[in-house]
Amino acid sequence: MCDHCSTQFVFDPQDLHFNLMEVAPRRLAFDGQDASDEWASALRGKVSELLRMPAYPHDAPAISFRGEAQDMGDHIRRELVFEAEPGAHVPVTMLTPKDGKGPWPVMICLQGHTTGRHISMGEAKYPGDENSLGGDRDFGLQAVRRGFVALALELRAFGERNDSRPDPVRRTHELARNDDNRTCKHSAMTALLLGRTLLGERVFDVRRICDAIEQIPELDADRIYLMGQSGGGTVGWYAAAVEPRLRGVMLASFFGTVTGTIGRIDHCTDNYLPDMLTWFDFPDIAGAFGDTKVLVVMGRQDPLFPQASVKQAAEHVRSIFSAQARSDAFDLRFGEEGHRFYAAVGWPRFLEMVK
Repeated sequence: MCDHCSTQFVFDPQDLHFNLMEVAPRRLAFDGQDASDEWASALRGKVSELLRMPAYPHDAPAISFRGEAQDMGDHIRRELVFEAEPGAHVPVTMLTPKDGKGPWPVMICLQGHTTGRHISMGEAKYPGDENSLGGDRDFGLQAVRRGFVALALELRAFGERNDSRPDPVRRTHELARNDDNRTCKHSAMTALLLGRTLLGERVFDVRRICDAIEQIPELDADRIYLMGQSGGGTVGWYAAAVEPRLRGVMLASFFGTVTGTIGRIDHCTDNYLPDMLTWFDFPDIAGAFGDTKVLVVMGRQDPLFPQASVKQAAEHVRSIFSAQARSDAFDLRFGEEGHRFYAAVGWPRFLEMVK
C-alpha cells in the first residue's frame, strides 16, 4: 500500500467518457481525401444500420383524410392519417395554397420539443406555446405562403402521439408539457429495449410520408423538401442521409460536433445514437446526402450548440461537399439570438439554393 502516491483518482464517469469520445475511431469519418461513391454508400449503410429503423414494408401506406377541408383564407387545410408501420399511425396537417394549381412542391414540417405540430400552423393550445410561436416555428404557414404544400407531421412522442400513460406512472406531472423528460424520454428508452431507436423510428416516418406523397396526385413527388428545428432538425439531418427523395432540407438549432454539443451538454435522450462514434461524427453524415441541398440555420447565442462547435462542423461539411464537387449544396446562416428558427435568415437563402 502506498500512502504517498501521486496518483490522481478519477471517479466521474463523464471524465472517462470525454476522453473516450475524443479518441473514438470514427472509422467512416471523412479523411479529407476519400469522398468516393463507395465511401458515401458505406456511410449511408452504416447510418441506416445504427438508426435501427423498423423493417421497411413493401406496400404503400394507407392514407385516410379526416373531416372536411377548411378554407383558411389564403390556403386550404386538411387533416390526414397514414400508417407508417402496423400499429403506428401518423397524423398530418396538410396546407395547400389557394393560388395557382398543382402538382405542388412539398415541404415536410418537423417540430422539435414543442407541444406538437399545431405550432407549425401558428396555433397556441397549451401554456408556453406563445414562446414557441415567437421563435418563427409556424413552419406550415411559412411554407404554404411561399407556394409549397405544407405537411406538418407529428413526430413520435410529440403532440397527438405523446406518451399517454397516466402521470402517477410517469412521475412527470409537475413538468411542462414540452419538457423532454415528459415527451420522449420513456419512448426513447423503451425503443432501446426493442433494439430500435426513437430517432430511427422518426426517420422511418419521414421515409413513409415520402411514400404517401407519391400517392397524392396534387403533390409533386420530385420536389419534396423538409424543414425542422431542434429535434426536428436532427431527424431531418439523418433522414437526408437515408432518403434520396428529399431534394432539399432547411434545418435549425441542431448542428455541431458530438464533443462540442450532445457529448458535453445535456440534451434529450432521443438525440443519442448507440455506437455512433465508432463510425462517424455528426457532420460526417452529410457525406451520405447524395444530391440533397442543405441549409443550416443556427442562433449565435444558442447555449445548446456553441458557435465554435457549429463552425467546426460546418467546415467539415464544406470539405466533404467540396470533395464531392458540390460546394454550392451547403450553406450555414446565423440568427442573432438563441435556440429558435430565423425565417428572415433562412427562407431567402433556401429558395435561392433549390430554385
